[in-house]
Amino acid sequence: MRVLLVEDDILIGQGIVAGLRKHGISVRHVDTAAAAETAQLEDTFQALILDLGLPDLEGLELMTRMRRFEPELPVLVLSARDAIEHRLAGLQSGADDYLVKPFDLRELAARLHALVRRTQGRAVQTIEAGPLRLEPDSGLAWLGGEPVTLSRREVDLLVHLAAADGRWVSSDALNERLYGLGEEVSSNALSVHIHNIRRKLGAEAIETARGLGYRLGWSCSQ
Repeated sequence: MRVLLVEDDILIGQGIVAGLRKHGISVRHVDTAAAAETAQLEDTFQALILDLGLPDLEGLELMTRMRRFEPELPVLVLSARDAIEHRLAGLQSGADDYLVKPFDLRELAARLHALVRRTQGRAVQTIEAGPLRLEPDSGLAWLGGEPVTLSRREVDLLVHLAAADGRWVSSDALNERLYGLGEEVSSNALSVHIHNIRRKLGAEAIETARGLGYRLGWSCSQ
């Protein structure tokens, strides 16, 4: 499991990284909301550990923004705010779990594993973007009401771009989301998928910008 830790206290963050590593959990630690959003575009995470008292943005607002990119991202709030009002606010705002500092690293690891197990079955049912209607689970797609045949990789690529909600996604981030870290990928694999999608859906389906990456050419709803 790989998780993103957003914690502005460097010493606490280092302790969490070291402790979770002993439980087989890989952690990327950032200390600002801006760095968290960058990490989300660059990497793939199974869960988010979120401190609320960040220097550049309130933690719950960051959660809302990151969920626009990945609606099903499991979020565990880790905070010194221990009043029942704070815990209720966190959970009612969409957090999946809330753990108060100080805490036991064994409990944190156990809660993370439980979160990921509970959310593995969640999936986006339908994506509608411009003239495109796409069902990620079945791989069925329609363009202007007419059926279109897409490969599994093409479907996955469109799902990731739709989840970015208009933001640019780098080729490195897309390659990792499509293939993971352990799979051998040819240097032009992504370009081939982009070419095929444009051929089937139209050149406007995916936009490209040098130095920024790719994004869906149509605004979408999920």
